[in-house]
Amino acid sequence: MPKILIVLTGADHWTLNDGTQHPTGFWAEELLAPLEVFAEAGIEVDLASPEGRTPVVDEGSLSPDTIGEEESAKQRNALDDLADRLASTLVLADVDPGSYDAVFVPGGHGPMEDLAVSDDLGRILVTMLDGGKVVSSVCHGPAGLLPARRDDGSWLFAGRQLTAFTDAEEEQAGLADKAPWLLESRLRESGASFSSGEPWAPFVVVDGNLVTGQNPASSADAARKVVEQLTP
Repeated sequence: MPKILIVLTGADHWTLNDGTQHPTGFWAEELLAPLEVFAEAGIEVDLASPEGRTPVVDEGSLSPDTIGEEESAKQRNALDDLADRLASTLVLADVDPGSYDAVFVPGGHGPMEDLAVSDDLGRILVTMLDGGKVVSSVCHGPAGLLPARRDDGSWLFAGRQLTAFTDAEEEQAGLADKAPWLLESRLRESGASFSSGEPWAPFVVVDGNLVTGQNPASSADAARKVVEQLTP
């Protein structure tokens, strides 16, 4: 049976240009929708985070004004059911990449704070992608792709086709002018072949064993693409 490692941010804030801390964490849908897809496919999942911290949900992702009262309540209940697993995530530094067939990195602004500079995540991604295993991520999760460098210093994803939360979406979300850096721009500067769809609409890019989704609405579709690769 395939096994997937989901790597969650351990950050509860994103440090902005002026030094203030924007409260954040992981985006609920970007964890819950893939978990549901993986469960339906009968795929085992482990959760990991930097230093084994308990990941914090971005409350904005559960706002009834954004996703509706019913969906908000549904996602809160699902997170309550996950509380024990979230409180006992694996320590990222201790993870053996050889134990997994795929890795999936959800977003939220949290990854911009910690996963973007995580050498432990970088090590895991290099081992898995170069080993032919599936590397996948959605929205701000691809910030975690940035520290993945081979021994010769080259970036693992240079020239690879991928997507992530766009600069336009960051502007529409109201944080672009306060952000210390923008994800799309950084990925392009690093050498990625970046593409995107309409803001906030589902959009997934598959480049061999690399699967990326643009935004929260892309979470389930990205997870399904992972399942397709694991269950040919």
